[in-house]
Amino acid sequence: MTETHSRADDEGARDLRTDARVRLRHIGPGLVVAATGIGAGDLVATLVVGSRFGYGLLWAVVVGCVIRVAMAEGAARFHLASGRTLFDGWRRIGRWTLYYFGVYIVLWGFVYGATAMSASALPLVALFPGVADLKVWGVGCALLGLAFVWFNRYAVVERVLTVLIGTMFVVVVVLAVRVLPDAGRAFTGLVPTLPEGSLLYTLGVIGGVGGTITMAAYGYWVNAKGWRTPAWMRMMRLDNTTAYVTTGVFTIAMIIVGAELLHATNITLAEGSRGLLDVGDELERRFDAPTAKLFLVGFFATSFSSLVGVWHGVSLLFADYVAHMRHGAAARGTEEVAAPGTEEVAAGARERSAPFRGYLLWLTFPPIALLFLDRPFGLVIAYGVLGSLFLPFLAGTLLWLLNRGPERGGVPEEWRNGRLSNVMLLLSAVLFLVLCVEQVRNLPW
Repeated sequence: MTETHSRADDEGARDLRTDARVRLRHIGPGLVVAATGIGAGDLVATLVVGSRFGYGLLWAVVVGCVIRVAMAEGAARFHLASGRTLFDGWRRIGRWTLYYFGVYIVLWGFVYGATAMSASALPLVALFPGVADLKVWGVGCALLGLAFVWFNRYAVVERVLTVLIGTMFVVVVVLAVRVLPDAGRAFTGLVPTLPEGSLLYTLGVIGGVGGTITMAAYGYWVNAKGWRTPAWMRMMRLDNTTAYVTTGVFTIAMIIVGAELLHATNITLAEGSRGLLDVGDELERRFDAPTAKLFLVGFFATSFSSLVGVWHGVSLLFADYVAHMRHGAAARGTEEVAAPGTEEVAAGARERSAPFRGYLLWLTFPPIALLFLDRPFGLVIAYGVLGSLFLPFLAGTLLWLLNRGPERGGVPEEWRNGRLSNVMLLLSAVLFLVLCVEQVRNLPW
């Protein structure tokens, strides 16, 4: 990055410090993370927790959000403090990290593509019965996401995802308020307790709040927003905190819906994302058809926002990964398509690169074959297992990178981890490792 460009960037960041309202208007990458990280699987998981344990595990949502704040902040802090991307840091840990990620991102994208298509199609099938079957709606959602991300850049993606997360947030909070008879009783669940038989569910709630691989994408969205130096650190932290406050409120609202609609009436959800249709049926029975349709609109906004966010953010990750594999130590992920050091140009160039668009196609077309297996629950299981394999890796590598100086692939001393950050990342690594082992152990071999 040139000195002139860096100085202008720092001045832009300083301008935001003088006006809180201006800072709030600049919030964006965090909302993209929240919109992407909350998917149909999270809706199902939180509803199941609410249906089984009532309000007893609300406190676990808060703990999960705090852990995610630490991980996403660490990823973005590395980008801003080092002026490099995560792949450069991972390469300096060892080439094995790039091989691990390469295998992971290819397998994960194949499974996630089908999962996202199926989850986005389900509410459309219910909203428009008889128009088309699930496979047609799923392929249509995938092609719409492909075209949108292919022809647009980050700024447009951010605006659209902000609308979608606003929609799903308002819908779920309104539903929670409608079904909640006693707010005081509900929020006793913020006091830590472990109901009988809830240990693994508790770990699942803590570990499942707010995304997996999209936390690594957060640093790329921060750069795409134009935040490229440590001067933006304060703004990034406000943005990141806003993301997980939003995620926390949304998740608590879903547990309330599950507790009141399902726990109180002993309703059991169907397998996978199809269980969300049971919630729509129960809302129609208890209230009216418009309320049920409102939930389905929120269900679609939740699923499709995850699809669009992954199509964009994980494709950015893949483009940078390919560049590092091609160019080794000299790679910055964009030299082949942009002038070195010109990060603003480079961010847009990465979105136009062949690897970015190639991964978009990988997310869209090969997974269509999985839709014809008619095993949506199996897709949810496979997606959960693959997600659990990434989070211990991310937490562990962040611990390594954020405790070392630039000469060893890390960050300047001012931006290294403090004691609290180290504790949170260490807890994250242990928690996600336990969840990973449990996911694998409980596979229907």
